[in-house]
Amino acid sequence: MLYNFFEKIYRRQQLSILKKNPKVFFENIRLGIGGRFILDKDIKKISIGKSVEFRNYTCILVMKDANLEIGDHFFMNNFCSINCLEHISIGENTLFGENVKLYDHNHTYETSPAFKLHPSKFTKAPIKIGSNCWLGSNVTVLKGVTIGDNCIIGAGCTIYKDVPANTQVINKQDLIFNSL
Repeated sequence: MLYNFFEKIYRRQQLSILKKNPKVFFENIRLGIGGRFILDKDIKKISIGKSVEFRNYTCILVMKDANLEIGDHFFMNNFCSINCLEHISIGENTLFGENVKLYDHNHTYETSPAFKLHPSKFTKAPIKIGSNCWLGSNVTVLKGVTIGDNCIIGAGCTIYKDVPANTQVINKQDLIFNSL
């Protein structure tokens, strides 16, 4: 009972984060438990459509000068995250299975003369996910990808290239059976 009380307060706090930012626009969203919105004070814009639902333990990160657009009737299942440093758009009637991850950026690195990773510098490219798409559980979408309308992305896929409209992508694995 007490847990439900605190969860209700936490949801109100998260909605307040959205409402207080003049660059955030939303209407009729539902939040599950444990979700987080982490917004830089200098975001470009966040637009969330009507009848959008974020299930439990989701995380939305939008950094300085970034733009996030989510269409009407979007559904994000448990443990999903959106990490937006440039621009991510998601069409209407799109649904995410559990643990879907979107990254519109990557760490910069050098390979010559020696390998060096830059943990606080990024390369960026927008992600666009069309309308009427279903991304199955544990899908990861990387920077620069466009997924057309009416696509199904099967569980466990890493999407690093564009996916044309009306396409199904599956994570096809070869099974090898060895006698013991």
